[in-house]
Amino acid sequence: MKKMNVESFNLDHTKVAAPFVRLAGTKEGVHGDEIYKYDIRFKQPNIEHMEMPGLHSLEHLMAENIRNYTGQVVDISPMGCQTGFYLSVMNHTNYDEILEIIEKTLQDVLGATEVPACNEVQCGWAASHSLEGAKEIAAEMLEKKDEWRQIYKEEA
Repeated sequence: MKKMNVESFNLDHTKVAAPFVRLAGTKEGVHGDEIYKYDIRFKQPNIEHMEMPGLHSLEHLMAENIRNYTGQVVDISPMGCQTGFYLSVMNHTNYDEILEIIEKTLQDVLGATEVPACNEVQCGWAASHSLEGAKEIAAEMLEKKDEWRQIYKEEA
């Protein structure tokens, strides 16, 4: 297959085993800062996906809450395929700490009583939210946190 410019387009999605958290790439800035991009895969590609209202609420909850655990977040955003999120952090090289931050953030989702910025002033599609959907997705991911380090299916 032809090498693509987008890292995830070069990932064989038939060989990964969701859920997982993998370092998808790094970039160095002109002043030496490094950006680490993580693939947080909630659902098995081409088999299952997150429903949009739950995913949308999960995005709001994670974007707001993850910054309580580190000031190094550049962005957290959902994948268009609805199977996961990308997390970009600056100058944060400790994979174990990233896993802890993700776990704490998902625990916050379970304890949430409302979706932050879920209104027409702060959100571009405020009608499309589901707090319960976000909690279900977070709970499923947390139940399998022991699998997050295993990125590829075991060879038979």
